[in-house]
Amino acid sequence: MISIRAYEDGDLEHCRQLWRQLTEHHREIYGDRTIGGDQPGLFFDDHLARVGAARIWVAVDDVIVCGTVGLIVDGDEAEIEPVVVMRDRRGDGAGHLLLTHAIAEARRLGVRFLSIAPVARNRRAIELFLREGFATVGRIELFTELKPSDRRWEDGITVHDLPLRL
Repeated sequence: MISIRAYEDGDLEHCRQLWRQLTEHHREIYGDRTIGGDQPGLFFDDHLARVGAARIWVAVDDVIVCGTVGLIVDGDEAEIEPVVVMRDRRGDGAGHLLLTHAIAEARRLGVRFLSIAPVARNRRAIELFLREGFATVGRIELFTELKPSDRRWEDGITVHDLPLRL
């Protein structure tokens, strides 16, 4: 049975591993091995410093940390960043539990606007977030490639009758 609890110092290596898996997933869906650099797990340390341990929770199955979520609060606005679930546990409900816990915490804090920003090609994550009520587009972030790379862009969505790539 999966439960959600507050992040503890002993969770650091587990959360770094989750961050590595998230980065690997992004590398796979974008076909770009350079995403996240050489040691992507260490980006969790930056996230921890920015968000603070009090705003990070982990999903635990028995004693195994199988997911994590963070809540970045700025006045009456907040962002859930990121929802990460261990590769072999995706689809087991941990992501839903982490997300609903972060939403409940944002409500408890009196947050008015809550956002989440999945990468455009992460369809499973987007589907989960839509089911949980995240269906309003607040902003669109556009990119251009200034240096050639091996990344393959795909036809994606249309916004205001304008075609965008993913």
